Formats: sequence, C-alpha cells, structure tokens
Amino acid sequence: MRAAVLYSTVPAGTSYGKAQPLVVQELSRPEPRAGEVGVTIAYSSLCHSDLSVVDGSRVRPLPMALGHEAVGRVASVGEGVTDVSVGDHVVLVFVPSCGSCRACRAGRPALCHRAAEVNGSGDLLHGEALLRTPEGERINHHLGVSAFADYAVVARESVVVIDDDVPDTIAAMFGCAVLTGMGAVLNTAAVQPGQSVAVFGLGAVGLSAVMAAALAGASAVIAIDPNTSKHGLALKCGATAVGTPDDAARLIAEAAGDGVDTAIEAVGSARVIASCLEHVTRGGAVVSVGLPHPTAELTVPALQFAGAGKRLLGSYMGDAVPNRDIPLYLGYWREGRLPVELLHTDTRPLAEINEGLDALAAGQVVRRLFQA
Repeated sequence: MRAAVLYSTVPAGTSYGKAQPLVVQELSRPEPRAGEVGVTIAYSSLCHSDLSVVDGSRVRPLPMALGHEAVGRVASVGEGVTDVSVGDHVVLVFVPSCGSCRACRAGRPALCHRAAEVNGSGDLLHGEALLRTPEGERINHHLGVSAFADYAVVARESVVVIDDDVPDTIAAMFGCAVLTGMGAVLNTAAVQPGQSVAVFGLGAVGLSAVMAAALAGASAVIAIDPNTSKHGLALKCGATAVGTPDDAARLIAEAAGDGVDTAIEAVGSARVIASCLEHVTRGGAVVSVGLPHPTAELTVPALQFAGAGKRLLGSYMGDAVPNRDIPLYLGYWREGRLPVELLHTDTRPLAEINEGLDALAAGQVVRRLFQA
C-alpha cells in the first residue's frame, strides 16, 4: 500500500512544496484484526486539521500517516464484523466511538473517551497501530483513519455505510467538513427558523455551517472572512450577507440589531472567539468549532455569562452521531438543499499532497480531493 507519512513537523509559513514534509511511500499492507475492516480509498480530502499536524500546532506522535476525511469501498472484514460486507460504499469517520464510555452512553459519541485516547496515541480502537514500513518501523495512524493512502485498516466504528450511487467526490467531504459544520449549527446550537446566525471563517467547515444555517431557516446568515475571494461562494452556500471582520459589526447590526442569536467560530482563534461573544445578543450562543493552538488562552468579561445569559459552547465533530447524521445530511444533498459540491475545489493525485498544503495554507482552496 501507499501512504503519505509525516516524519517531522515543518513550521507554518514554510513552502511545503519545497520542504516535502509528507513522504508518499510504500508500507506493508496490514489485514484487519477482530472488529476492523480494510478499506480501499477512492478519494481523500485535505483539511486544516491535517495542516495543523504538519506545522506542529496539533501535537501527534510521529511518524504518522496523515489524512482523516475519505470515502472508499470495503476490501476485507475482520473477525466479528457482521454488519459490513466486502464491496460496501463507506465514509470514514475520525472518531471511532466505543459505545460504552461515559460520553457514548450519554449519546455523545463524538466525545468518546476511548477514541480520544487511541487517536492521541496513534493506535486503533481495537489494538495498537498496524502500519509498518517494509523495514518494520511503526507508523502511527492519524485519528484512526490515515486516509492519504490507497488503502486503510480502520475500526468498524470508523465507517458509515452509504448508498452506492452517491458520487465519491461528494461523499468524501462528509466525514469531517460537512459533519462538523452542519453539526455545529443543527446539533450544538440547535438553530431554529427565524433566528440569526453569523459564521466567522469560511473554510469548508465554516461554509458547511453557512449551508446548515440556511437549511435550518435562519432569517439572516452573515458570513465573515478576511479572504474576499470566498465571499461569493458563501452567498452561493446560503449567506444573506458577506464581509470582512471589519464589516462584521455593521452587518450584524443591520441584520439583527444588538447581535445575532448564534455565532459560529470556525477559525481556530481565541481572539475571534472573544469577538463572537461581543456579536451575540443577550441569551445568544457562541459555538467554538475551530481548533486554536494548544497554548492559546481566552480572556473575556465574565459578566457576559451570568449578566447577559450568553453561552460559549464547544463543538467537536459537530456533536454528531455519524450513523444518524451522515445519511440524514446526504438526504438533504439529494433533495438539493445542501449544495456540498460547491466545497470541492479540484482533484489532484496523491503525489501532489505537499503542494496541496501550500494551497490550503494560502486560502486558495476549500476542499481539494486527492486520488490515490
């Protein structure tokens, strides 16, 4: 099998195309153990969470085969797997919920304690890492998926079976971007018809949140990003107004008076989270979706909470229940209510993965897909 492996981090601002931090190489092809499935990857998708591992702002054990958003077909199944069959069309999910921990029992599989443990260590839900170089060196798994490859062994809990007729280029974006952005609006914030929403950050997750707010019947959907090249795309996704951070206060005042009901922070910036708290009305909610640097600290006036009833909500993987939400969101796409195809910038061969990092860091792409 072939996979893109990160051996050492490269600081942000580096030309990844020149540095080539991801090495596309041959690895020994593992077979699934009990509770696991082997998947032939059709397309993988590049996300800012991948870039954060490459630049060191998300600390992961190296070497690691990166990638966590993909679609493919089941190639083999391990012992005890009876509800997935060879040939099944599957979306890969980066939180393989165990089903028995405190979070899973509470109906919040995105916060699975066991998954957080093994995702952090580079292992799989049902055992230690399987990936090896031909010389026997261990390669860690990225979020239980390692999708920048032509093949992956994952936990059964890391796949959601979907209909055969869903195009791979659509399905590839549902395991992270769509699930996270949609879930932040529909699950975490539970936006209701007639409410107002502002989305800060118009990457694939932020644009998915824009789509979700429009789908939920929000009266105003204000999309904010300093990269003006994304504004037209946000309007196509359902935004009613677009602007830069300098425009935010004016646009929100025009659309929602003293503040929006919900602000979605999809940047990964403590400063933007603090700004969002200023932009929501009394009783409003800020949903933090982006991943700030682990050393970032948030300082806000404490009286905004008890004094104004504002809420600051964290949302990991959109508080999703993947087996429920991915088929549901695909249904919205089938109905023409969720134009996910707008997120797909282009498709490149896996060999160009490092150049893809440059394009993502520069804001030139929303979702670039890679074909192994």
